[in-house]
Amino acid sequence: MDVTGVASRQSASAATSATTEAKPTNTLDYNAFLTLLIAQMKNQDPMEPMKSSDYVAQLATFSQVEKSVQTNEKLSALMVSQNLALAESLVGKTVVDTMTSLGGVVVAAKVVNDGVMVLLDSGEEFLVGEGLIIAETTTPPPQTPTDPESTTS
Repeated sequence: MDVTGVASRQSASAATSATTEAKPTNTLDYNAFLTLLIAQMKNQDPMEPMKSSDYVAQLATFSQVEKSVQTNEKLSALMVSQNLALAESLVGKTVVDTMTSLGGVVVAAKVVNDGVMVLLDSGEEFLVGEGLIIAETTTPPPQTPTDPESTTS
């Protein structure tokens, strides 16, 4: 089976994607899988066509790849949503990172690739992770003047 047309088409698309995206991949993506499947169907030997069971197995694989791509996209969106909720819930709270001993009141939080980064009132910032102590910010109780007559009985 001749796949030179597929290989040249893939290298051309890889060059195009390399200029638009700078993240390298070692796996086939959804479009590359489709391209390979179509090329295999076009270039099969007419004297020995693909068995229907092989064809069905490849279509099942294709379906699994498609579902995996959709699942990964939904999981990614869920993680972003969860991190946004965490960032929102931390603002105004007192936090202490037990790993670095940094602590203070969170004045801002942002979602980054690794999770949630918090900015403290002291100007320090750190990534939220294991060993984080979170507490409600408490204001000191108001000072009431003591009545000297009430202390003596």
